[in-house]
Amino acid sequence: MARSERRTVRVGERTLSVSSLDKVLYPEAGTTKADVVHYYLSVAEVLLPQLAGRPVTRKRWVDGVGTEGDPGEVFFRKDLEDSAPDWIPTGRIVHANRANSYPLATEAAVLAWFAQVAALELHTPQWRFGPDGQPRRPDRLVLDLDPGEGVGLTECAQVARWCREVLDGMALEAFPVTSGSKGIHLYAALDGTHDAEAVSAVAHELARALEADHPDLVVSTMKRARRAGKVFLDWSQNNASKTTVAPYSLRGRARPTVAAPRTWEELDDPGLAQLELDEVLDRVADGIDPVASLGAGTGPGGAGEVSSPAPDRLRTYRSMRDPDRTAEPVPADPPREREAPDGELPSFVIQEHHASSLHWDFRLEHSGVLVSWAVPKGPPLEHDTNRLAVMTEDHPLEYGTFEGTIAAGEYGAGEVTIWDAGTYERKKWREGKEVIAVLHGRPDGGLGGVPRRFALIQATGMGSERNWLLRLTDEQPGAGHPQDGSPEEVTAAPSPSRSRADRSDSRTARRALRRRPAPGFTVADLPAAMAATAGTPEQVERAVAGGQEWAFEMKWDGYRVVAGVRTAGQGPADADADADAGAEREGAVVLASRNGKDLTDTFPAAVELTRLLRGEAAERGGAVLDGELVALDDRGRPDFGLLQAALGDGPGVNAAGDPIELRYLVFDLLQLGAPGDPEDRQRSLLRIPWGERRELLREVLGTGGDAVSVPPAHTGTLAQAQRASRGLGLEGVVAKRVDAVYLPGQRGSAWVKLKTQRHQEVVVIGVRQGRGGRSGGIGSLLVAVGDDEGELRYAGRVGTGFSAAQLADIEKTLRRIERKTPPVDDVPAADRTDAWWVTPRLVGEVSLAGRTRDQRVRQAVWRGWRPDKEAGEVRWEV
Repeated sequence: MARSERRTVRVGERTLSVSSLDKVLYPEAGTTKADVVHYYLSVAEVLLPQLAGRPVTRKRWVDGVGTEGDPGEVFFRKDLEDSAPDWIPTGRIVHANRANSYPLATEAAVLAWFAQVAALELHTPQWRFGPDGQPRRPDRLVLDLDPGEGVGLTECAQVARWCREVLDGMALEAFPVTSGSKGIHLYAALDGTHDAEAVSAVAHELARALEADHPDLVVSTMKRARRAGKVFLDWSQNNASKTTVAPYSLRGRARPTVAAPRTWEELDDPGLAQLELDEVLDRVADGIDPVASLGAGTGPGGAGEVSSPAPDRLRTYRSMRDPDRTAEPVPADPPREREAPDGELPSFVIQEHHASSLHWDFRLEHSGVLVSWAVPKGPPLEHDTNRLAVMTEDHPLEYGTFEGTIAAGEYGAGEVTIWDAGTYERKKWREGKEVIAVLHGRPDGGLGGVPRRFALIQATGMGSERNWLLRLTDEQPGAGHPQDGSPEEVTAAPSPSRSRADRSDSRTARRALRRRPAPGFTVADLPAAMAATAGTPEQVERAVAGGQEWAFEMKWDGYRVVAGVRTAGQGPADADADADAGAEREGAVVLASRNGKDLTDTFPAAVELTRLLRGEAAERGGAVLDGELVALDDRGRPDFGLLQAALGDGPGVNAAGDPIELRYLVFDLLQLGAPGDPEDRQRSLLRIPWGERRELLREVLGTGGDAVSVPPAHTGTLAQAQRASRGLGLEGVVAKRVDAVYLPGQRGSAWVKLKTQRHQEVVVIGVRQGRGGRSGGIGSLLVAVGDDEGELRYAGRVGTGFSAAQLADIEKTLRRIERKTPPVDDVPAADRTDAWWVTPRLVGEVSLAGRTRDQRVRQAVWRGWRPDKEAGEVRWEV
């Protein structure tokens, strides 16, 4: 192929233009650009976690490297090239007199782009960007062991071993990397609690100490004149402005050497040498990745925002927005594709956007995001009309409820209103080529209150792969839809400036429903509970300061329960009478745990809900509620131990012999109506904002009754809510963004849990025999926690927090699932002594002081079983 010839290749979901693949970049080895592209794509699985979240500075050899004496023309590049594809996200660093926008390597296609522009070396700092787009504190320490004249890798390996001893004494595990140049790099993961200045000071002191102990071989000063015959222990790369060549990066040497992660055993080899491209490819193919735990999402500090090289579809969206300045939702975490309950359709929204030019944003839920197009002239409502639709960056699902003002100076500045929204039927989805969907909007929405079938077809012939055509298809849904209209009859959209009062009147009119008893719920009818993401007060406070509205609820320390309630459905006047009569019928109230277990029989008092529901819930014949089942102590505070006693096999009484009081605390409303009813009696609330759901909850349930309560949400400051939580002796606060939609079965970034007490779920894998007073019984429980991939890893022992009766019950339970061998392979020999093993299926909860460097629970105290949790979902939370 001629060097000037260009071709288009596909890498994952991306299309990339490449050229001159036969160009030789390493003349001594004959390594071509095609070889470099192949290398970076082949090591993407292990390289991307090392780069994730870090700005990438590149060293480019456009004409290839030279010789050892003449390395060829090379230049550093910080800002992303103007010629780069627009899907490569960037991170912005503001310096004293300039700002740079660095590329972020989020997927293999970015690495292919680097190779295309001959960016052979990839350099990164020791910190990553945080969710707010700002640099975080360092998550690793690095030492560069650079041999002076007369010494080599053997001497560097000896100094590396001395460094390792010191780092071990600091409870830091060291990882060696032969640099691909002359020396060795040592990395150690940090917990992110110290700034770069402090880390540099520690590294400098370590270097000085080793120089004092081994003056014949170690030097810590920058003066080159002192390096002959010694190894320079360079500590300075821990400075926030400094970078180090990334593990697995190629080097711009005469031959294609690599900054190659190594094992400590390899450093003992007297023939230790730098590794080249082909050797590293073989190691990766064999599954050898000694620095895997330094990658994203691992390490004691949670080293990154990305836990795998899978594309983060919101990376571009976040890179274009400052969460401290825009009112738009800017979730911190990558999206997760949700598994919709049977029968639930994905969502759509069309927003009228008065930006620099008026356009409509057409967004369809797909793969956990809103895939988006900008339509300058709006969606066509007549046949034979094609409209240009320019594909834009994917948006978060939370954007489906966004209306408001995007501040001047921000991307997309202007007014955004919802033109129409609802659900859609996905008829065809050919990624990057064609989409056909039937949209079911609002009765008062811009689509005219009737279903519309649209086709989106990519039109690369119009000058860009981002250009698509949007048209109303010839085939449209027929009669029989609840609105019973045809698209051809509605060719003009209602005014987008329609008032909220008009919308409210429309909602009131829709409540004039046919009333008849509704069928009952089953557990299968209930959506999975939405989970909160662990966060920090600073994260929420930044969001509030940026203009987002948040409210705060208590974290109640119970079992998460979703309730399906069927009422007689005769309206406010006679709802109580019919509910009393219907409460005795099967299925009046069904309760499900977070993992889908039927808890109905554990709390029969929940039948009170059939008498409490009123208003629209009574009119529609039922509701789905979300809340927490708790046990109250004699001060009226939730007590997890009492909840265990109440729902276990015991007598269900407290220490005074009184029955344990259970209470269902309801904090969300997910649906009005019951399954099996006509669509006009059912109303899903999953896609309306949390604030509106809360208002409706108060309307239909009030403050509750004897066994059911609706605790108020705090709309003051986070600090006030945290003080209230501590005053009640609770485990923390859940912060919820007021405009957030409900994401069944997912951890939503718009719900953030902030714990004031440290609790951790664990999977019981075995038992150590008791001694002394516990002789003949259980001494301690051996537990495990899942890693990022869900594989259970040993997490230590729990030996306190049990009563004698509890230990007897636990042993009886565990003996039923006893097995002969350990279910995990990393239990230390010392902890195997006198142990017997169980199938890892039961989840418990402990309080603890934290976790150790080797991922063990520290000072763990047993709190009780968690039958509402599955072993496969247990991950570290502290």
